[in-house]
Amino acid sequence: MIEKNPLWASESFWKKVAIWVTAASFLLLILLTFDSLSQTQVGGKRVQPYSVINKKIDYVYQPELYKSIPVIGETELLFGQEFSEKEAETLVTLGKKTIQAKNCMNCHTLLGNGAYFAPDLTKAWLDKEWLSTELRENLMVQFLLDPEKNARTFSSDRKMPNLHITPQEAKGVVAFLKWMSSIDTNGFPYHFKTINKVEE
Repeated sequence: MIEKNPLWASESFWKKVAIWVTAASFLLLILLTFDSLSQTQVGGKRVQPYSVINKKIDYVYQPELYKSIPVIGETELLFGQEFSEKEAETLVTLGKKTIQAKNCMNCHTLLGNGAYFAPDLTKAWLDKEWLSTELRENLMVQFLLDPEKNARTFSSDRKMPNLHITPQEAKGVVAFLKWMSSIDTNGFPYHFKTINKVEE
């Protein structure tokens, strides 16, 4: 009498398993894609609306979460102007397109993407090197217009080239950097001390 092979040893069983696993993985991928899109959409759970550039932004460590999170505060106008959502979107978009056109990610990191030759720009708006919140936006614009003359850090021989951007593009970049600092990046970058941090 010939012994029958167990089900798990048959070729047809594993073909069916492969089909079901592939189909289930595909459905899971679709669900995760929609979830990611909902969380990364402007005005969504993790990404603030563009008009957040009208507010004070900080990055505060939350011990119960074991990470830092963005904290949106009271009104803190950018360039002394209150922007509507549409105006803010236009300015932030100009900054984003300027960053893309000038290939800033060839040297810098933004939201975990890019290079590590120059400083990470994810929370650049909050960097202590801008000395004070009162001086920050003008120092940033001056630096972008003439990096060598207005450099804030001197810890290496690396220098940012003059990218020949216009004053309006520089303001757009500053608006983009402020808006980007409000994004919940799940604690990235870690151990980042902000311009608002009071040393103990």
